Amino acid sequence: MSVESKRVVIVGGTSGIGLAVAQAAAHGGAQVVVASARQASVARALDELPAGSVGRVVDVTDGTAVESFFSEIGVLDHLVFTAGEALVVSALGELEVERASAFFDTRYFGALRSVKSAAPRINQGGSITLTTGVASSRPRAGWSVGASVCGAIEALTRALAIELAPIRVNVVSPGVVRSPLWRSMCIADREHLYAAAAALPVGHVGETNEIAQAYLYCMNQTYGTGAMIRVDGGTVLV
Repeated sequence: MSVESKRVVIVGGTSGIGLAVAQAAAHGGAQVVVASARQASVARALDELPAGSVGRVVDVTDGTAVESFFSEIGVLDHLVFTAGEALVVSALGELEVERASAFFDTRYFGALRSVKSAAPRINQGGSITLTTGVASSRPRAGWSVGASVCGAIEALTRALAIELAPIRVNVVSPGVVRSPLWRSMCIADREHLYAAAAALPVGHVGETNEIAQAYLYCMNQTYGTGAMIRVDGGTVLV
């Protein structure tokens, strides 16, 4: 299979991994639709994508807005969900539960809302690819919220693969990637995080274009569903 002439919708496709997926899919001949909560982000992404790409604003925490978005988009072949604010990293004693709840609302319930609205509109042979992370398997101190969301998304993927069959539902699990995901960290901590990637088996921090290939694989292959594709440089091994 190929994404050529397929309609690929990337919710969260205006920056970081999502934008890299949009660029890779467009390069493969797909008709790309990217969505973000911010008009400015959509405009910047469209400047970096080929002519003919479509951008829309949608708030994934608003079920009505999500349903309206997919109603406007109509039929599609592949849904990718990479939306999410910067990671919530906090020691338990300092954790703001309200902020953690909002993080969960975007990353978990935002994915669930998107799948619920998109699934009836996905063409035969289509797929859904969600996003998790290594925090579910290798959490660090202060990562309780991120680890919880990642674990929930992985369980959701398996359940949806059964319920939505024959639509294929998979999830990509990146490791540390050089992206806006870490913007909430101070510069020194962020650079230390990137530098530590030199100790990984692959010897370098991940780049968004590398991770994007895993999403393309999930769209192009026809036999895998309910699977987690880990692209973490060997993080869980060391």
